[in-house]
Amino acid sequence: MIQKIILICLISLGSFASYSQQISKEYLLHLTREWKGERFPDGRPKVPDALLVRLKKSTLEEVWAVLRNKNYKHQYEGNWQTINPDSVLVGRAVTATFTPGRPDIQTAIDDKGHEKEGRVKSQNSWPIDLLVKGDVYVVDQFDAYEDGPTIGDNLGNSIYTKTGNGIVYNGAVRDINGLKEIGGFTSFFKSYHPSHHLNNAATSLNTTLIGINTPTRIGNATVMPGDIVFGRDGGVLFIPPHLVEECVKVSEIVRLRDMFGHQRLREQKYTPGQIDTRWSDEIEKDFSKWLNDNKAKLPVPMEQIQEMLKGRTW
Repeated sequence: MIQKIILICLISLGSFASYSQQISKEYLLHLTREWKGERFPDGRPKVPDALLVRLKKSTLEEVWAVLRNKNYKHQYEGNWQTINPDSVLVGRAVTATFTPGRPDIQTAIDDKGHEKEGRVKSQNSWPIDLLVKGDVYVVDQFDAYEDGPTIGDNLGNSIYTKTGNGIVYNGAVRDINGLKEIGGFTSFFKSYHPSHHLNNAATSLNTTLIGINTPTRIGNATVMPGDIVFGRDGGVLFIPPHLVEECVKVSEIVRLRDMFGHQRLREQKYTPGQIDTRWSDEIEKDFSKWLNDNKAKLPVPMEQIQEMLKGRTW
């Protein structure tokens, strides 16, 4: 048994890439093997931009229902503070995991990062160096508060310049007024504190960065690098890449059926009881005609409506 445990540990250590916090491309490919599409050079899934644009019109309820039905029950985290609360955050996750500071681990990581990889001294900037357009920086900061914030307006500006997006940050941010001035920095964070993190292993150390683009935990949600972040209305869902297209299509169908149902209720053509239950053949035929008559002005791509109509028997 002891030999087996040692072997497992060695395999796990061998799965780490050139810098110690990030898993290897091979292991990331294995963990995200259900994704069959394009990837970034490091192996992170690259869900197409067109799907991300369509996802922005979805609701949390619509997407949550798809994930729940697929047995993904731990992809949502709520009760956030927000910047731009009326906006929607959609992008590909780049993850970072911090733990309460531990000097021996901190100095070991620093030595490897500085001497062998040429990284700058401040660990909290290392994941940000990896960000590209369309990414969302997702950080497990273990809900750190006083002397915990690793993101203020300087790093916030860098993140926004690289990604065009904001952050999901399980901890306290600082420089809140400066972050709000960035404009499109739609972000979700747990708290605010005017202090900054302490990063000196010899004197004061509050945080240690132990994971970059590794599986991580954000509250009650599990997040993988390359997951699609979908944040709005004070809540965030993390969508596995291979389920994004289904989430978008189901959301669009639900949206159209709701539009039709609401219109017919206002017109008093059907009763609430008829719309709230399984639709009759008569209503389904009416819905198909409504789709065909209004397809040019509905908030769903024309090709998707055509695909829906092809599959309908009414």
